[in-house]
Amino acid sequence: MQERILFLLEKRRYAQLKEELLDINPYDLAVLMADIPIEHLPILFRILPKELAAETFVEMDHDMQEHLIKSFSDTELKAMLNELYVDDTVDIIEEMPANVVKRILKYTDSETREMINEILNYPKDSAGSIMTTEFVDLKKDMTVADAFERIRKDGVDKETIYTLYVTTKSRKLIGIVSAKDLMLSEQNVVIEDIMETNIVCVDTSEDKEVVANLFDKYDFLAIPVVDKEERLVGIVTIDDAIDVLQDETTEDITKMGAVMPNEDTYFKTSVWQHAKNRIPWLLFLMLSAIFTGTIITQYEAAFSSIPLLVSFIPQLMDTGGNCGSQASVLIIRGLALDEIKTSDFLKAVFKEIRIALLVGVVLAVVNGVRIIIMYNSDPSVNAYALAIVLGVTLMCTIILAKFLGCALPILAKKCRLDPALMASPLITTIVDACSILIYFNFAVAFMNYLIK
Repeated sequence: MQERILFLLEKRRYAQLKEELLDINPYDLAVLMADIPIEHLPILFRILPKELAAETFVEMDHDMQEHLIKSFSDTELKAMLNELYVDDTVDIIEEMPANVVKRILKYTDSETREMINEILNYPKDSAGSIMTTEFVDLKKDMTVADAFERIRKDGVDKETIYTLYVTTKSRKLIGIVSAKDLMLSEQNVVIEDIMETNIVCVDTSEDKEVVANLFDKYDFLAIPVVDKEERLVGIVTIDDAIDVLQDETTEDITKMGAVMPNEDTYFKTSVWQHAKNRIPWLLFLMLSAIFTGTIITQYEAAFSSIPLLVSFIPQLMDTGGNCGSQASVLIIRGLALDEIKTSDFLKAVFKEIRIALLVGVVLAVVNGVRIIIMYNSDPSVNAYALAIVLGVTLMCTIILAKFLGCALPILAKKCRLDPALMASPLITTIVDACSILIYFNFAVAFMNYLIK
């Protein structure tokens, strides 16, 4: 398709090109345009009808949007902005340089500018920052016929008309009516008789991730946002909720991988920025390994007596780290999905301890059998005693790792920190030091039995 577009542009067959582009979804069109040389974007964009052009513009990355805005005439920019929803305009403004923002605001009408400023004044991670102020509201004494007339009059410029909100004169939210309810009711039925009064709504200051999770919980298409006086000030729609969940998931994954979060995509982020995002955690983890080295140094006497002990250190550290990672990943995900609450701390810890006992017994037995088979003929070491020492150490390490992997994310959530910070890199570092300490204490305690 890319070659086809470039061919038609080169031959100046704009009417034919427009006809072919009309059948493409706005998101797919934005993806397609990303592969077109940037100098062709203004021409290609001007070919599209206003509504399709605006929908495609919203799906583009910020570099493409900035390039197009700079290439627009004042008339074109004003026409395009008139087709955008307020929340989409806010998203664009937040990513543009100051000179571009100034030009955008210059060509928005005073009412839209007021709504944009209202949204921008809310905290970045709040429901108010992702809501749109464009919705259809009704009054409880309206009839269904009145409601349809209101939708036909005001609904064209609103982001959604599938859910309508019943408010008082002071804008207090008192009910919700779906488009389905209206279509299935008689024209003379009063809105008060069919509206749903059991309303799920959020405050403007509510965390946007909490709001996004409500969509999954209740299968909503939109959620009303109210202020402290319960006045309806906006709605959050499903498309914005999906964007929030995607951003939050990406942020959690990067934190769990010991990388500082970054807003740009992988290829748009410079090599220097990638390194900058990774170095702090790597430095912390590297320097924290000093404790492990110090512990090992203190037990040099045990090494000299039984050098074979050193060969089991990687096994213990890897097993402990892996067990801690398994627990932390499941707990962090459970916290993110609200399946696990901070009040479930003891319940979750008790479950992980039981899992650790089962896992520890299996790994200890299998490893013990391996040690006996491999080292029973070694004249310098008692294979059975070594199997017991390693088995007990494995059990203790796995229980500790599972406990930390479960407890630390929940405690972080309790302290209002991101549970993803307590992911595998940090837990592995802690477990490494503890497993070595446990291992050599047991080895020293059973030294007389280990040597034949």
